[in-house]
Amino acid sequence: MLDFSRFEFLSFDCYGTLIDWESGILAYLRPLLQQKGCSASDNEILSLYSEFEPQQQQQNPYRRYREVLADVMRDFARELRFEISEDEARGLADSIRNWQRFPDTAPALRRLKSRYRLAVLSNIDDDLFAWTAPKLGVELDCVVTAEQAESYKPSLNNFEVLLGRLGVEKSRLLHVAESLYHDVAPASSLDIATVWVNRRQGRAAAASKLTDARPALEVPTIAVLADLAIV
Repeated sequence: MLDFSRFEFLSFDCYGTLIDWESGILAYLRPLLQQKGCSASDNEILSLYSEFEPQQQQQNPYRRYREVLADVMRDFARELRFEISEDEARGLADSIRNWQRFPDTAPALRRLKSRYRLAVLSNIDDDLFAWTAPKLGVELDCVVTAEQAESYKPSLNNFEVLLGRLGVEKSRLLHVAESLYHDVAPASSLDIATVWVNRRQGRAAAASKLTDARPALEVPTIAVLADLAIV
């Protein structure tokens, strides 16, 4: 069990951890694929997404997340053999405006805010996160986006930018995330303690890829984390 008393900051991945990005992704892609005559299942869509997004994020030089998502949509079109317009390619990023938080997110963050300072470390653009921030229901002490870092997790640079911005020793930071690939593995490699929010709960596919990583703690929701961290 983690000694929560040693942490000053809790940093969170946002999309997948606090915001239900899979529902948002599917809400955009399902009707589009049906319109194109593609019969991909939800599991197939999420599995393809978990491959395409990291591949696009690894391309150099750095591109804003809007451009990454547009190229992810073009990857879907190539893989599933349909024509895609520029508006359709860019529509996934625009749909982030409508992505909703998980039911446990705001109440749990408010509870955690009573004890810890809170940060978000997200693979997102500043303007896209501006749509999401009010939905979190709490004032954050720090936000570091991919646009600010000019790199995407799992790059260690994002975590180093966060540590520099917070001005704390890494032993005082606990990083909380749904993605083993983007968050738990790189943070752990820097000796930052991690919590895996395993929202998969046995599902066959997810929008984030699996990798070998050992979090200090696994929880199913942010609410369970708050129960453990607030004493």
